[in-house]
Order: sequence, then C-alpha cells, then structure tokens
Amino acid sequence: MERIKLHDKHFRLFISNKKIVDAIGDVAGVLNDEYRDREAPLFLAVLNGSFMFAADLLKKIDFPCEISFIKLSSYSGTETTGEIKEILGLSTEVSGREVIVIEDIVDTGNTIVDLHSILKERGASSVKFCTLLLKPDAYKKELKIDYVAISIPNDFIVGYGLDYNELGRQYKDIYVLDESDITG
Repeated sequence: MERIKLHDKHFRLFISNKKIVDAIGDVAGVLNDEYRDREAPLFLAVLNGSFMFAADLLKKIDFPCEISFIKLSSYSGTETTGEIKEILGLSTEVSGREVIVIEDIVDTGNTIVDLHSILKERGASSVKFCTLLLKPDAYKKELKIDYVAISIPNDFIVGYGLDYNELGRQYKDIYVLDESDITG
C-alpha cells in the first residue's frame, strides 16, 4: 500500500486517480446535459484547493463557458475569525449570470454559505455548487450541493489539490491520514 509523509504525518492511499477521473467524467456529463443549450455560465473556482479539479473538469465540458477564480480566507493565523475575506477577489462580473462554484471539498459548509451570499448580493441569477469531495457527516447546512463527484467519510485527506500545511497538493491520488503507529 502506497504511503506518503508530509511534515510530521503519514498518509495512505485512499482514492486512486482513476476513480477521481471517472467521477469527474460523471459530473461533467451531468453538467453538459444541463447547460448545453443555455447561455455560457461562469465557473468560479475557489483557490487553492480546487485548481486540479477545476482544470480536469473543464477539459470535459462541451458547452461555452467562462472560468474565474476567487481565494477566500476565514483565518487569522491559526484561528478562524468567523468572517470570510476575499484574498483574491472576484474579478468577473456576475450580475445576471448563472454561476457554478467549483470547490475541492465541502465539509462544514461555512465558506460556501458565505460565498453564496456574496454572489447573490452581486446579482448572480443563480448559484450552484460543484465539489470534488463532500463529507456528508460534517455538512449540516441547508444550502444544496448540486454536483458531487465523490462522498467520503469525515477523515483528513491530502492530494489532488488538497494540502496539509501547504504540502501534498501535487499528488494525483488522494491520501487519508494514517493513524497507525509509523515512525519516520
């Protein structure tokens, strides 16, 4: 079984790249069916974690669309402030547009609830959410997650854009924290 070490933690293979690619193809198929005959929507990728998912998803989209990026933070140092701040702000006009937010992972849902409010305040005609990973045991918000590639348990994961203290984003597979007693 493949393992990686990031900082002081070990991780074991959890989701293969093949399973990720297949799940992205399934989500892209649904999006292609729903948006093929509509005016070009805006895909809004939430950085940093969604960059790999956004790139692979858009390669499979067969209708006219735009993509833009936003980077949000709710942290000051290691503590959450409870307030979302735009680090890399929205640079594309959303008023009157259909927006599909691309997330790497949805767990508590605090970020997407705030982002939904921001986009509606700026006049988006609709806001839908597309995530590579959903942790249904952690997500208790009422806002619907419209497109989910893979549902997972409430475990700590890295790879395919997700990180542990900024390391591990580059891996093509997804790894889960290995709780076994490993010395490095």
